[in-house]
Amino acid sequence: MIDLRTLREDPDRLRASQRARGEDDSVVDTLLDLDERRRSALTSFESLRAEQKSMGKSVSRAQGEEKAALLQRAKELAGQVKAAESEAEKLGAELDEVLQTVPNIVEEGAPPGGEDDYVVLETHGEPRTFDFEPKDHLELGEALGAIDMERGAKVSGSRFFFLKGVGARLQLGLLNMAMQQAIEAGFTPMITPVLVKPETMQGTGFHVAHDKEIYRLPEDDLYLVGTSEVSLAGYHAQEILDAGDLPLRYAGWSSCFRREAGSYGKDTRGIIRVHQFDKVEMFSYVRPEDAHEEHQRLLGWEKEMLAKIEVPYRVIDTAAGDLGMSAARKFDCEAWIPTQGRYRELTSTSNCTEFQARRLAVRYRDKDGKPQHLATLNGTLATTRWIVAILENHQQADGSVVVPQALRPYVGLDVLEPAK
Repeated sequence: MIDLRTLREDPDRLRASQRARGEDDSVVDTLLDLDERRRSALTSFESLRAEQKSMGKSVSRAQGEEKAALLQRAKELAGQVKAAESEAEKLGAELDEVLQTVPNIVEEGAPPGGEDDYVVLETHGEPRTFDFEPKDHLELGEALGAIDMERGAKVSGSRFFFLKGVGARLQLGLLNMAMQQAIEAGFTPMITPVLVKPETMQGTGFHVAHDKEIYRLPEDDLYLVGTSEVSLAGYHAQEILDAGDLPLRYAGWSSCFRREAGSYGKDTRGIIRVHQFDKVEMFSYVRPEDAHEEHQRLLGWEKEMLAKIEVPYRVIDTAAGDLGMSAARKFDCEAWIPTQGRYRELTSTSNCTEFQARRLAVRYRDKDGKPQHLATLNGTLATTRWIVAILENHQQADGSVVVPQALRPYVGLDVLEPAK
């Protein structure tokens, strides 16, 4: 959640952030009012409690009518202390409830606006010119015996699929290559839980009660993650970390689940927008002052991976209105998809500043030994969707697909041939 001290000292910063996101900035006044009333109630409670303690000493020394009067006053004070404490707790709960709905403050420099207001920062490679009519990834995948949507739907419903044969080998090779790169960069590899408690999901920045993208198991009160970021964000919840151990970097491999609510009719063909996929996700815990540089490092590692699969791509600075709740800044890497004639997101990296750490109570001790919230960042290193870009960009006229050079040792093949 946002820092109350920042809110008090610079409320206009949050107002500007809300406007950049296209959100209502009147929430700032609501928060300031609740915060002031809560602090006033706390002051009243503490003052009354101090008087109550002092009164207790006076009662023990008094006698006769004086003692009776003091006892009466002590009784009144007890009621006032209880009422003041109740009021402070009520206002604190109201403040926390509103705070939980307020997204992170957008980083200075992020473009304002919505989904279409991104800024292209850089472009790598040129879209390939084909001397034949290119096939889309599903037609290629079916001919290769790599993707089976029909049986996926039969077994699990729409937007589920089987990767088989060279398709399974391609995904395993891709994710293993991503994990190996992460290990070489100093990340600790992690196989993460895919079911998490509501406080973990909420703490990461998802609205468990209102987010229609999330799968829930009501009998167990557990949630299926849409990214291992959730599990990795909760890994150090309620802990105070050793500053000497920072930065802490984890690479989480997991299956991911998204309901894709509201996306019916969009990307229903193939494996671009599906309910289940696999992903390797980078996650960093750093000092807040190091978060900006770490964000650039994560983007650099993503670009390194994209270079290995030899596809044209671009990097965009996502507009504020298209940021997730936890992100202060987000860069997406989008690969060129020949049959769609446009770029599609393959990776993203977000700087979540101290937002998630405040919600999950993850801290470190500064040089004075005082606990401070740290910053968290995440970045995708490879997902199932990358198969789309690989198949389409490296296809040949005979329906075969050339495996990118760097990926060959992990797949065990140089060329994927159509199934007989």
